[in-house]
Amino acid sequence: MEPLRVLELYSGIGGMHQALRESHVPAQVVAAIDVNTVANEVYKYNFPHTLLLAKTIEGITLEEFDRLSFNMILMSPPCQPFTRIGLQGDKTDPRTSSFLYILDILPRDLLIQTIENCGFQYQEFLLSPTSVMTEFPKTGSENPQKYAIDAEKNTEEKKIEPSICLDGNTQCSGKETILFKLETTKEIDRKHQQNSDLSVQMLEDFLEHDIDINQYFLPPKLLQRYALILDIVKPTCRRSTCFTKGYGRFIEGTGSVLQTAEDVQIENIYKSISNLSEEEKITKLLTLKLRYFTPKEIANLLGFPPQFGFPEMVTVKQRYCLLGNSLNVHIVAKLIKILYQ
Repeated sequence: MEPLRVLELYSGIGGMHQALRESHVPAQVVAAIDVNTVANEVYKYNFPHTLLLAKTIEGITLEEFDRLSFNMILMSPPCQPFTRIGLQGDKTDPRTSSFLYILDILPRDLLIQTIENCGFQYQEFLLSPTSVMTEFPKTGSENPQKYAIDAEKNTEEKKIEPSICLDGNTQCSGKETILFKLETTKEIDRKHQQNSDLSVQMLEDFLEHDIDINQYFLPPKLLQRYALILDIVKPTCRRSTCFTKGYGRFIEGTGSVLQTAEDVQIENIYKSISNLSEEEKITKLLTLKLRYFTPKEIANLLGFPPQFGFPEMVTVKQRYCLLGNSLNVHIVAKLIKILYQ
């Protein structure tokens, strides 16, 4: 069989391209398209021999697409119009216009990472990077999380708002029990189960060691303001939260932070700070030596290979943003195999 000729849309830093390589499906990326100039620099740095078009998708005619002579499209279009946290503009959101344009003019096989059903036959998979399987179980739509969709053209947990209870009192009024941080017992149990899964690698396997980590330590002002909502992990943990494009700029819901002082018991720190002055609280929290994950470490967690890198001109802030808009290479590689079969 002749190698597939693949068109990569919304190419970003090349997550789809890297997943295609990992899948070992015989294929060649004939062109990649993205309007993000910084992402394009990273793409060219890692895939210098691929034709990269810095233009809008809507500005490309069907005739121009046909000249590329492709028979597969890989894409990860914007999900923000469909997420619960966003404005939920759905198809009326301007960010969907390029995606709808593609669906309208290109009746070809697609691998799409998004959450919208636009008249396609599709398979939905609720996937986790920690449990990539040979065959994925089908799921319904009762879990409104981000899905990967293997699609072919067809003609046809409510968020808990807990109260703060720093003294370990189990009688917090009308809410679930809150422990030493702004967490429920259910969340604590879930994290313990994840960290007890010996089939998952420890975070220490993904960490950099020969680097200056001083620039990644959380400053005292952030510790003072956000101590109760940090998701803190140790190198020996086997879990983290999802890293978003706001990592390094915002705290809540953007990704985990790493406790590098492993001999310090986090429970003792948090249980002792409720009656301290602000200065004493900061002193206590600083003993945890909390830092951000580096961009390279996040790339490692996302499955990018060791040789994947960034041009020196790309700042740390930009790297976080680009990685937060990317995907898990291992999972997409599995999906490409399914699509190919």
